[in-house]
Amino acid sequence: MDLDAYLPPLLKKRTIAKIEGRQLLIGDRRSYPWEMQFVPCDSVDAVFQAIKDMVTQGGGPLQVGLTTMRFIARKIHAGEMPDHARTFLDAAQKLSSARPTNTTMARTLQHVVSHIARWYVCSGVQDVHANDLVGFVDSIIDSQEAAFDADYDIMGDLGSRCISDSDGILTTCFAEHSFLVSLAKAKEQGKSFTVFVPETRPYLQGARLTAPSLHEMGIDAYVITDGMGAHYMRDGAIQLYMTAADLVTMDGTVVNKVGTLANAISANHYDIPYYAFAMSPDPSKKSSKDIIMEEREGKEILDIRGVPTTLDSMKGRYPAFDIIDPPLVDGIITPKGLLKPHEIAREFDSSYRNQGAENS
Repeated sequence: MDLDAYLPPLLKKRTIAKIEGRQLLIGDRRSYPWEMQFVPCDSVDAVFQAIKDMVTQGGGPLQVGLTTMRFIARKIHAGEMPDHARTFLDAAQKLSSARPTNTTMARTLQHVVSHIARWYVCSGVQDVHANDLVGFVDSIIDSQEAAFDADYDIMGDLGSRCISDSDGILTTCFAEHSFLVSLAKAKEQGKSFTVFVPETRPYLQGARLTAPSLHEMGIDAYVITDGMGAHYMRDGAIQLYMTAADLVTMDGTVVNKVGTLANAISANHYDIPYYAFAMSPDPSKKSSKDIIMEEREGKEILDIRGVPTTLDSMKGRYPAFDIIDPPLVDGIITPKGLLKPHEIAREFDSSYRNQGAENS
C-alpha cells in the first residue's frame, strides 16, 4: 500500500528525515505547525543530539535511525567514515541511547545492522551487489520500511474496527501512523467521529502535531488541556481511548507519554475501552521491572515555548513517560492482531512459545 497517501504531510517519510547532498535533514517538529523546518546534521553525533533535543519524537527517531544508515553508507562511499561494520554498529548504539525508554529503534537498528554486516563477513556479497555499498544498504532499508508500512496497514484496519460511528475518541500526545491510519480508514468506511486531543505539556505535541494533522485529514478534533479527559468521559462525550505505546512488555504493560496513566484510570472507571497501538512489543522486557524510565530536566516544564510560566527560582520534575498496568488496558493493537495484555507474550516472546512446546 501507499502509506503516505493516508498520512498528513508531517508523517511522510521525507518530511521526517531525508538526505540532501552531504547532510541528513531532520524535520523539526518543534516549529510545527507554523512552519516546516529541517535541522541539518553532518554526523552521527549531530543526529544523536537532534533526537535528544526533541527535534523529532515518538516514531520519528525510528525513521531518522533508518535514514542514518543510508547516510552512513554514503559517507563511507565518499571516504568520510571508516569502511567496516563497526561504523554502522557504533552509530546504531549511539542513536539508541538518545531516548532509552522506547526500544523499537534500538531493536530495529540492531536487526538492520546484522544484515548490513553481511557485506563485511560473507564472501561474495560485494560481488553479488556489484561492490555498491550504498545500493546494498538502501535495499535493506527499503525492505524494512516496506515491512513497517505493511504492519501499519494491518494495524490501521484493526484500529478502524474499534471505532464506532459517532464516537468521541480521546488520545494522548502524538500517536502517529497507526492511529491516524485507523482514523483515515474509519472515515473511508463512512464513520463520523470526533477526536479530543490533550495539548500534551511541556512540548504541546497534541496541540501542535496531533490536532493540526487531524485538521489536514479533514477529521473533527478539539484541543483540550491535559486534565480535561476525565471531565469529558464523565460528561459522556468520550466513548473510546486510543494511544500509541512507546514500549510494551511481555506481560502487557504499556508505556506511553506522561498523562496516559491518568486517562487510562479514568477510562477504566467510566467503562471506556482503552486500546494502545504497539508495532513491536519488546521481548527483552518481561514486566515493568525491566523498563528504563526517562526523566528529563525539570526546567523543561517551567516554560511554554520559551515563555516562563513561573519564577526562575522554582524547581520542576518531568517524568517523560507513564507506566500503564495491564488491568487498565483493554487491548493492544499489533501487527499480529488485537491482543489482550496477557496474550502479548504468546505472540512476541519466543521463550514463552518454546516453553509451551516443551510442556506440551
